[in-house]
Amino acid sequence: MNIPLYTQDGAKSGEVAVSERIFGQKPNNALVHKMLIMQLSNKRHPIAHTLTKGEVRGGGKKPYAQKHTGQARQGSITNPHNRGGGVAFGPRNVRNFELSASKNERRKALFCALSGKFADGRVSALESYTSDKPKTKLFNEMMKKLPFEKDVLFVLPKKDDAFVQVSRNIPRVKTVIVNYLNIADLLKNRDVVFLKESVAKLEEIFLRKK
Repeated sequence: MNIPLYTQDGAKSGEVAVSERIFGQKPNNALVHKMLIMQLSNKRHPIAHTLTKGEVRGGGKKPYAQKHTGQARQGSITNPHNRGGGVAFGPRNVRNFELSASKNERRKALFCALSGKFADGRVSALESYTSDKPKTKLFNEMMKKLPFEKDVLFVLPKKDDAFVQVSRNIPRVKTVIVNYLNIADLLKNRDVVFLKESVAKLEEIFLRKK
């Protein structure tokens, strides 16, 4: 199995061999969807928070007598049906949305997502990116030469501040280190472009023997 390899000038310079264990998996949309929901759920940090009637300040005594007022009996002004009282069944910021899955499930889903991209011809490789001056304009010129229309995910072999700096202001271009390759980024972006070194790094990380 091979993916096309491009130079910084946009020319095709050959192909890069990739592992069938990663890019040759059968489709499993249910598993990919499950891992996507897990990833998005684990990113949730609830902010909205309402007070219950026990947390609202006040309500230390009955608002009026139990009987002979012609009104319904009331025990506290902090009851939810009173204005300024507590909220019943309101949002709480202590709610835990975290989900979990086994390592094998997460890895299998990632391989299925990459295999889907490969089957659609949306996986490529870039030999390298070098520039005398780290300018977004120069990176944008390179993007115009490459055969990628929009929504491109660049997979870096390691942290590269210069690459991130020149690409972060270009719409529909995102970078991720190969260690942090994930379902959400793969599904959101149309094309996946590995820097040549990232391919070997991908296999080293995800196909290492236990």
